[in-house]
Amino acid sequence: MKDFNTLLEGSAKAHGHLCSGQVIGVRMAMLGCRLIGLDEPSTLPQIKQIIVYVEIDRCAADAISYVTGVKLGRRSLKFIDNGIMAATFVNLETGKAFRIVSTETARDLALELMPHIEEPRLAQLEAYKIMDESDLFTVTPVSVNVPVSDMPGPTRFKAVCAQCGIVVRDKKEVFKNNQILCRPCALGTYYEPVGTDEHSQSG
Repeated sequence: MKDFNTLLEGSAKAHGHLCSGQVIGVRMAMLGCRLIGLDEPSTLPQIKQIIVYVEIDRCAADAISYVTGVKLGRRSLKFIDNGIMAATFVNLETGKAFRIVSTETARDLALELMPHIEEPRLAQLEAYKIMDESDLFTVTPVSVNVPVSDMPGPTRFKAVCAQCGIVVRDKKEVFKNNQILCRPCALGTYYEPVGTDEHSQSG
């Protein structure tokens, strides 16, 4: 794996700017990969051995994706919308997994480590670069049961919604009222169709 400064520079460039979230994400990803025994996670064959569950849609998530190579399109990046600055790194080959959470106490410690920097965000950015991992993160060994339907690779399962006829992949369908339904039909949508039945085409 490349060194921290090189990864941070590349991550910030890919993300669009440098911030404390980038620093946390890069360091979290480096630690997570080390804990699960992967030193080149973004290249073959290790790229097929890793899944990361990210619990927040913030800057750190992009940094984790950059360092590890996990992506939604590869089905190796999983988003769990907990609103927590945390990620769980899983080695699919060994089953080893660790959940890493960014500590809130690191914010205050950052100001102590960088008393000469008046701007809190800048102080955090610089302090997070050098802060001990034990101060920056809480690490917990965990067990993650990754369903076959969530594994990277080609589509293994398909179903057709009985209500709208759309194809649902990877066992994301819902069984309700003795029918197989897509989640929008069964649970409702995040959008409101305007003028057309946007949900009528299969894909």
